[in-house]
Amino acid sequence: MSRGLVIWLTGLSGAGKSTIAVRLDQELRLLGRTVTVLDGDEVRTHLSKGLGFSKEDRDTNIRRIGHVAGLVAGHGGVAITAAISPYREVRDEVRAAVPGFVEVYVRCSLDELVRRDAKGLYAKALRGEVANFTGVSDPYEEPLHAEVTVDSGEETVEESVERILDCLERLGHIWRGVRPRLRTGAEAGALREQARSLPVLEVGPHETADALMLGTGAFSPLPGFMGAAGYAEVLASGRLPGGHPFPIPVVLRLDEEGAGRARGASRVALRHQGEVVAVVDVEDVYPTDPGREALSVYATDDTAHPGVRLLQASGPWALGGQVTALRRPDTGFPTYDLTPLEVRAAKAERGWATMVGFQTRNPVHRAHEYLQKVALENLDGLLLHPLVGETKSDDIPAATRMACYEELLAGYFPAERVLLATNPAWMRYAGPKEAVFHALIRRNYGCTHFIVGRDHAGIGNYYDTYAAQRIFDEYTPAELGIEILRFEHAFWCRRCGQMASTRTCPHPAADHAVLSGTRVRELLSLGQPLPAEFTRPEIAEILAADARSAHAEGANGQALAADATAPA
Repeated sequence: MSRGLVIWLTGLSGAGKSTIAVRLDQELRLLGRTVTVLDGDEVRTHLSKGLGFSKEDRDTNIRRIGHVAGLVAGHGGVAITAAISPYREVRDEVRAAVPGFVEVYVRCSLDELVRRDAKGLYAKALRGEVANFTGVSDPYEEPLHAEVTVDSGEETVEESVERILDCLERLGHIWRGVRPRLRTGAEAGALREQARSLPVLEVGPHETADALMLGTGAFSPLPGFMGAAGYAEVLASGRLPGGHPFPIPVVLRLDEEGAGRARGASRVALRHQGEVVAVVDVEDVYPTDPGREALSVYATDDTAHPGVRLLQASGPWALGGQVTALRRPDTGFPTYDLTPLEVRAAKAERGWATMVGFQTRNPVHRAHEYLQKVALENLDGLLLHPLVGETKSDDIPAATRMACYEELLAGYFPAERVLLATNPAWMRYAGPKEAVFHALIRRNYGCTHFIVGRDHAGIGNYYDTYAAQRIFDEYTPAELGIEILRFEHAFWCRRCGQMASTRTCPHPAADHAVLSGTRVRELLSLGQPLPAEFTRPEIAEILAADARSAHAEGANGQALAADATAPA
């Protein structure tokens, strides 16, 4: 069941709350939500009949509306309230009492309200002919911390509704599918020109990768970097405030200088290596909690863990806000740098109803190939989606890995059943939390299934072998939007003469050929061949050639260094 929520529209009479409520009702029903609209005028006719307009009666009316809205939300529904609710204290009281409270301030100038007023009530109130008229002879206390503010005098109904839906999506209450925020061509050029007048934040490769993936919709439902509320909820529950699964914070970290520059701005430009790559609408600048974040995301505060070490070295502030990317991710493999919508289009062109995603940062070996082919026996297509963003320094270079993938798919998979595309993300090495993160990304790329094997996204001994599978017990396939295929460790059994797992092989461990990534790197560094039980011979040759090249470059570098330090 979806988590319920209350959308509390507050504002002066005639501001457009009821009109916006009707449109929100329509949009949310299209998303499959059950919606109840509690309109202020209708409530006064029925639920609050007999109440007057004293402060006490107004507060009673709001408490009644809040009680009913809370019942709706408590059963997984969406309650949309459209009532003036002029007093801040009772609104905050309702906020504290009901689940999923989202306050929407519908602002409108008094001049515009007078112009709209067909009954002339505002004019009469201004002449003193109507008593206790909110906004004229009775106070209206504007919200101090509304989740979203719309201005019906400056925006169309459609624009206001879109901004509210964006807010609901950012908070994780709804998901409208993959919606890119990417500008190309003339649009990108125009926004770059505008960015020349914006404060500039210099960013590194991690922040750039995140901004571009946000722009393509790969991190949907996030429209941008998380604000303080989203950051805190992700650390506490592995979900966005509205309940949508999201286990890892995606934030733009800033040092003191960057935070100071962002605080006074409504928009900032992100620049990487001299190029403006994205624009961020500044919504929040807040302090992070590296210690708590390390324990939540990495389950350790050990600075030997690369993720923890990165957190400790990062700035203590974060910027939240919607991102507009100014270019596509570029990993150096343009043929395979497909956006989520492009992968979805390729899936549709192939006529695949189902597609399984496979995450890897290593060359595909026999065990990987085995898992992929087992999945393909029951599903229409395979998305081989290697991560080619930043990984560990001793990982196989991306160019070598891509050559291995091309060779394997060309020789050992039917072309019409596989799709190779790059994943431009960077590795967090967050084990179980990153497994869920990877699954959500593959859902956004159109996968219906995702393979999770042993020690997914792990490093060292920080996570046990199947921790990355158990974490999925905390989520349902429906809320993830993707089904998880859990596989046990696969190996080559010498007696079976094929790949197997403990589920299919009766033979003891002594008959199993298993090579760790560390052992593979050792063999390559020693110039020794990789056994056929580990990988296909074509792949072994590509890896061996890369190792020979790296060894030769290292030897040449040492020789040059020796020449440079030798006496004349």
